[in-house]
Amino acid sequence: MKKADFIAKIAPLASADQLKTGVPASLTIAQAALESSWGGSALTTKAGNLFGIKGEGTAGSVRMLTSEYVKGALVKIYAYFRAYHSWEESIQDHSRLIVSGVAGDRRYAGALNTDGRTAAKMVAKAGYATDPQYADKLIQIMDQYNLYQYDAQVEGEEPMTKEEKAAFDALQATVTKQAEWMKQQDALLNMPCPAWAKDAYEFYKPFISDDKGSYDYWRQLVIQYRHENGIRVNNPGSSK
Repeated sequence: MKKADFIAKIAPLASADQLKTGVPASLTIAQAALESSWGGSALTTKAGNLFGIKGEGTAGSVRMLTSEYVKGALVKIYAYFRAYHSWEESIQDHSRLIVSGVAGDRRYAGALNTDGRTAAKMVAKAGYATDPQYADKLIQIMDQYNLYQYDAQVEGEEPMTKEEKAAFDALQATVTKQAEWMKQQDALLNMPCPAWAKDAYEFYKPFISDDKGSYDYWRQLVIQYRHENGIRVNNPGSSK
């Protein structure tokens, strides 16, 4: 997809979303462009996921190979990423993350109801990505394509209409539920080393020195351990 076509498709969705959530459209567009390689990533084309968010989305999830740093070591594992029916759903989910943070901690609150440059710095400072140049890359995209023109212009506070209040209350309820779900997902992604992975953990302990990870992380570690040691692989994590 051409960059101009990508912007033309996502800009109206991001602008409409900003009016509901306070997430600057310029931030949404820049992050989507960077995270999805301008709509061309396999995750985006296969699952409509523009921001690389893990877990289960409105259309379920997709299992894909990814790379994660564990105590400074890059390990390739399979992980489940959220799948959506549309880009609009992906944008809504991204905004819920920016609004509520991780497990309701509101770590990205500084990016709400502000300009795109400030928002980029706030999400980077709050740890959205490990790339030390993350904010600069987002701002470069915003500047190069003048994404600020898509930010909603709000002039002062005005009382909400009955319809707006109902929509806002519904959004807040959704954010609360999403925060609880994300808390559960965080627990699943930080499982203590299970009994069936102890041997693999002890074998790789000098290299990873970490006893917490996702189910897929432990499963992949066991498969790699058995492969390197010539052990027959059945189904890691099962009793058979």
